Amino acid sequence: MTADAPGGGGTSAQRSLKPLAGVLTAIAVSVTGTRISLVALPWFVLVTTGSATLTGLVAFCEMAPYVVVKAFTGPLVDRTGPRAVSWTTDLASAAAASAIPLLHALDLLSFPVLLGLVAVIGAARGPGDLAKEVMVPEAAERAGTPLERAMGLSGVIERLASTIGPAAGGALVALFGPMTGLVVNAVCFALGSVVVAVALPRGMGQPVVDPSAPGGGKEAGYWRRFGEGFTFLRHEPLLLAVIVMLGITNLLDAAMTTLLLPVWAGESGNGPAAIGLIGSVMGAAAVGGSLIAAMAAHRLRRRVVVLGGFLLAGAPRFLVLAVDAPLGAVLAVFAVSGFGAGFINPVLGAVLVERVPRRMLGRVNALGDSLSWSGIPLGGLLAGAAVSAVGLTPVLLACGAAYFLTTNLTGLRPEWRAMDRPGEGGGVLPPQAEGNAARGDATVP
Repeated sequence: MTADAPGGGGTSAQRSLKPLAGVLTAIAVSVTGTRISLVALPWFVLVTTGSATLTGLVAFCEMAPYVVVKAFTGPLVDRTGPRAVSWTTDLASAAAASAIPLLHALDLLSFPVLLGLVAVIGAARGPGDLAKEVMVPEAAERAGTPLERAMGLSGVIERLASTIGPAAGGALVALFGPMTGLVVNAVCFALGSVVVAVALPRGMGQPVVDPSAPGGGKEAGYWRRFGEGFTFLRHEPLLLAVIVMLGITNLLDAAMTTLLLPVWAGESGNGPAAIGLIGSVMGAAAVGGSLIAAMAAHRLRRRVVVLGGFLLAGAPRFLVLAVDAPLGAVLAVFAVSGFGAGFINPVLGAVLVERVPRRMLGRVNALGDSLSWSGIPLGGLLAGAAVSAVGLTPVLLACGAAYFLTTNLTGLRPEWRAMDRPGEGGGVLPPQAEGNAARGDATVP
């Protein structure tokens, strides 16, 4: 994929790809930095405090503000425009992230200060991530790309960054210490801010006006706009069923990433390099799954794709760590899980955008993400307390069983039939999606 340089005289096809390339680049650098931090920060806390509980507390202090602030910034993104929100919040994240290694070098980084800075990063990341997500459908329209393909490409970029990030994080921590990884994280936030502020075409990422609302839809109060998003989501049984399931699986994924995997790496003697290697293998396999989803997901049955992806991506990861398998077997299982995970987000993202009017996408997406991510702050915290109480293996087995039951039982609910397209197992195109297509609010494949 190529894009014009500013002021260049490239073809119209190149110009139309520029918005999508810019948004994907911003997502790539942001996710890469975050994945490096997910290796560096837990390892730093674990080796300096020796406490799984404190390590989980740090993860909680980042993700709790992330979820809460993201939930309430949807109306702001819709009203202000995702572009302005994205570059300003990334800049704030960069400032807070760079303060951690700086204060550590000056011997001024106490544990409460670390918790405060991590909370600022989480609070800024929430709106920034939301803003980038909201810009993907607009970029797809400008590029003339089917929605599921654009969401698939976004998934590919995210998975690719999730491959590079843990590998880089593991190597940086092993060779230079965790503070170097946190410096790189700050640089990535700053770079993402520059990409969104400077590289995207003018006019992109602006507020979407609702012509049917008084004053063109721009003067409605914050709480009214927030309430509109909440009311819309409350009347969407499919989205609510998906959100409940994701709330549980995301809690379990957070427990794995922020606590269980670092503790396993320490107890098994594999060290931080193994954390990075596992993350990279899973990310590389997920890139393959996302690429296939980007090219073919719009021709596959959605329920089968999503539930099959969860079956591979969930319980096997916990079970292979629980049985104390050799590193080669662990890598193989995580690779299979990553491949399955690569199919999930492109389909779920397309379903969300199809069912939500573009003018409300920011606030509905914010609420949906925040509710589905509500368990993430508790993942590391609860896992740390559980591991301290009963040990690693019982917690891994319990998490694997919970993942399997959650995804399979939820997938049997009747609301999930609405995920399929007309003619696919009784799927029916929702009325609001038909309205979206007519108004140009969303692209329906």
